[in-house]
Amino acid sequence: MRILFLASEVAPFSKTGGLGDVAKALPAALARSGHEVRVVTPLYASVKGNLTPTGRTLRLRFPYGVERAGLLVARAAPGHEVWFIDHPGYYRRPGLYTTDWDEHRRFGFFSVAALQAAQLMGFAPDVIHLNDWQCGLAAVALRGRFAATALGAARSVFTIHNLAYQGNFPKSVMADLGLPWSLFHAGGLEFYDTVNFMKAGITGADALTTVSPSYAREIQTPEFGCMLENVLRARADRLTGILNGIDDEEWDPALDPFLPARYDAFDFAGKAVCKAALRRRFGFPEPDLVSPRPLFTAVSRLTAQKGVDLVLAAVPWMLSRADFEVVLLGSGEEHYERGLRALAARFPGRVAVHIGFDNALSHQVEAAGDFFLMPSKYEPCGLNQMYSLRYGTVPIVRATGGLDDSVRDAALPDGDGFKFEHFQPDALAWAMGRALEVWRSEDRLDALRRRGMALDFSWRVSAQRYEQLYASLLE
Repeated sequence: MRILFLASEVAPFSKTGGLGDVAKALPAALARSGHEVRVVTPLYASVKGNLTPTGRTLRLRFPYGVERAGLLVARAAPGHEVWFIDHPGYYRRPGLYTTDWDEHRRFGFFSVAALQAAQLMGFAPDVIHLNDWQCGLAAVALRGRFAATALGAARSVFTIHNLAYQGNFPKSVMADLGLPWSLFHAGGLEFYDTVNFMKAGITGADALTTVSPSYAREIQTPEFGCMLENVLRARADRLTGILNGIDDEEWDPALDPFLPARYDAFDFAGKAVCKAALRRRFGFPEPDLVSPRPLFTAVSRLTAQKGVDLVLAAVPWMLSRADFEVVLLGSGEEHYERGLRALAARFPGRVAVHIGFDNALSHQVEAAGDFFLMPSKYEPCGLNQMYSLRYGTVPIVRATGGLDDSVRDAALPDGDGFKFEHFQPDALAWAMGRALEVWRSEDRLDALRRRGMALDFSWRVSAQRYEQLYASLLE
């Protein structure tokens, strides 16, 4: 198959979250299976790498004027290229996403320019895969200005990575972008008298996916549907949940170059070395060899979604009742950063916090922990729980979205982690208490670790599901 893949970020060139990882790994896995894949993304100011100009110029007319952009290419692997839309006025800004007045133009242009790029490069796709609200208007364009072209014959897939971010704009953008007013209705782009780019993708694509089976069910409910649950229920027969994969070459404790020692499911000696090294780095006291402390870790964006409030409430309560240590790595909202610093100051030698992102340290934290805290309020997919399972660091998660799909509770014969239901501090504390009970039995702990490390969360599995979906659309 020939697959055109549109994404507003693609690792390692650009990334703010899981979308960037998906846009790197899924096309690569599809290309390894023999498909021809072209990924299209903006050329941001932060993009580095050897890019080759194609000599093509994109030219698009909007009611507000004519926009032009260059087109560059990076050849990732046989059958796998990444194309970059070079519009300095739109994409050479401090961040990938902004609150600037013309955000609708930035990604309205990208959606249409990516399709024109395929035309100019002579690439006639069988499937066009769109991702999140930044690509939503491409679904509209495929049924409009590109309907009579080779691209109009392609089948379209729209993936929702996080429904909470929808691309809502005043209805004046209809005229600004030249969108037909006939689309401004409850079954089209209209969303409470605004224009919703996410809704454009949901209502316009041939098939819908999201990044875990549980999240696909959850977003059809008022609790998680972000006011689009009725729209999604109306298209439930087109909606599929496919769990994201992880890069199992980058995240492999037996080969990880960031670790002070490697290990696998047959020998945990290297994991103990990693734990000792992380404790030294953060100045923890020398361990009691007779009764060592368990180590709880977390790597997270510091936002309400990630359950930081639960951590700030449950951890001090538990520390007053049990002997353990905590290492937290992350950055985000300022009040959460202050809260974590205060927690570390309150419990010196037992809690350590690193504010900021450090890729090497994130690997070391994953490897060093005995247990990993991930108490998300909602989690479309999540990756750190999969990294933790692969690294033998037993995850403690709230049973939501991809966390519920990827972690099996320790009470089950095939369990590999701890789950709790209610988004409350005492529920997280209860799960941590269960983990501390297992800590007292090395055999039980090692069994949980080995079961988690045996799981296959590679993109090979996820890519096969997407291949099946694409093939069903083409039949």
